[in-house]
Amino acid sequence: MSLLVVGSVAFDSVETPFGKRDKMLGGSASHFSLSASYFTDVRVVGVVGGDFGEEEKKVFVEHSINTDDLERVENGKTFRWRGRYDYDLNTAHTLDTQLNVFADFKPKLSQESKRCRLVFLGNIQPDLQREVRGQVMDAELVALDTMNLWISTTRDSLIETIKGVDVMIINDAEVRQLVDEPNLIRAAHKILGMGPNALIVKRGEYGAALFTPDSYFAIPAYPLESVFDPTGAGDTFAGGFMGYLSSQASIDEPAMRRAMIFGSVMASFNVEEFGTDRVRRLTYPEINDRFRAFKRMTHFEEILFESAANTIKQ
Repeated sequence: MSLLVVGSVAFDSVETPFGKRDKMLGGSASHFSLSASYFTDVRVVGVVGGDFGEEEKKVFVEHSINTDDLERVENGKTFRWRGRYDYDLNTAHTLDTQLNVFADFKPKLSQESKRCRLVFLGNIQPDLQREVRGQVMDAELVALDTMNLWISTTRDSLIETIKGVDVMIINDAEVRQLVDEPNLIRAAHKILGMGPNALIVKRGEYGAALFTPDSYFAIPAYPLESVFDPTGAGDTFAGGFMGYLSSQASIDEPAMRRAMIFGSVMASFNVEEFGTDRVRRLTYPEINDRFRAFKRMTHFEEILFESAANTIKQ
């Protein structure tokens, strides 16, 4: 079992209607690897500055996340993002972005990282994603994330990168933007036509959907009374999804459907507190209990379906 993630390790400062926190551990690779570590062995490829201290390192160490390929630039500063959420927690308002050492990030993969079974290309420049993809040719499954910035500014490069991956994981607005198609179903099939075998569409508080050339599967979000900070929820979902797949001997569509539920479960914990705080101290019983609750919530009794069908026929 081995899973590689290439992405950002950052400091986030976030304000929501429910509080404010400064200089929290954030970034796509951080949220992803922390979530995935509950299911499999994880290796991180990224870059940090000299301001990345022992307290931040401790989060990775506690969860046995391998950081041998996490480059440290002693005289540089770690990537920083500051944002605000209003009561519509689906929309982040970026107040400040400082790329710092991340601006010159060139992923460096050790031989151990190149041999990982599964790979997640986090939200970085498409040329870099493609460069990494070329170094993990023996990976059983490679998944990719992106964002509206790369769709707008490097669309051709992104499409070229998409051709070489097995799974794409993006939100519904990005799906529509990428292929200039307002209908989500048609847009999804256009993306599948670019090369991936599966597309997972993240829909925030409305759940997630899995598209393949021949099937469709959708789940709701786990219902929560308290949502404090949605930052990193998408990467936490991806970490749960990929982490679970990495733990399975066979990666098929039933495994992907189960993985989506575990992804949603992990994301539901992420939003309950600021930053990585809640996911950092999770226990396996908590994860399994919420998975079972999710299963009960979405279970559809076959006998009830047959009864309803018979009623309709009459």
